[in-house]
Amino acid sequence: MFFIQVFIGERVMSLKIELKALSETDDKDIYEMIHEIGLGENGFTTNFPEHDFDQFKASLPRLVEISAGINLPEGYVPQTIYWMYIDDYPVAYGKLRHRLNERLAEYGGHIGYIVRPSERGKGYGKLFLSELLKKAKDLGIEKLLLTCDEVNIKSRKVIESNSGTLEGINKGICKYWIQNPSSQNSN
Repeated sequence: MFFIQVFIGERVMSLKIELKALSETDDKDIYEMIHEIGLGENGFTTNFPEHDFDQFKASLPRLVEISAGINLPEGYVPQTIYWMYIDDYPVAYGKLRHRLNERLAEYGGHIGYIVRPSERGKGYGKLFLSELLKKAKDLGIEKLLLTCDEVNIKSRKVIESNSGTLEGINKGICKYWIQNPSSQNSN
């Protein structure tokens, strides 16, 4: 948890920022965000039943297992889901894949994220990606792949603002690499 100061007109406000890993105790506030996001968009898909709270709660233990690499189906990699809270209100959802497989190396990459529609345009995507890069560093991931649709200009700008370097565009999919900022000085 940390605080940032933002200027709104002439006033300075402090915002409490917190990233939390998915847990079995996640509750209605997260479910409501998932419901607002729906099935996803621009290549990001959700892992949750979004129309039934009980099914949502029932899905959490399995996703905790996936994060720990327990009983992974063939072709899956460990993936931790994070929620970003602003002033104790969930505004975004992200997936941090602990490593790449052949499929993720083509589309998906290490990180995927989405900001709930009612909270877009506030700079939360840029902030969330920056914080997910720190979580990746904690896992020992020095260089990260991110992909997005070529037409998703907002995502491209978020990735580029976090030092993403475009490797290329293939069939409408942009591949970006980010050298983890916290590891750049250690090389």
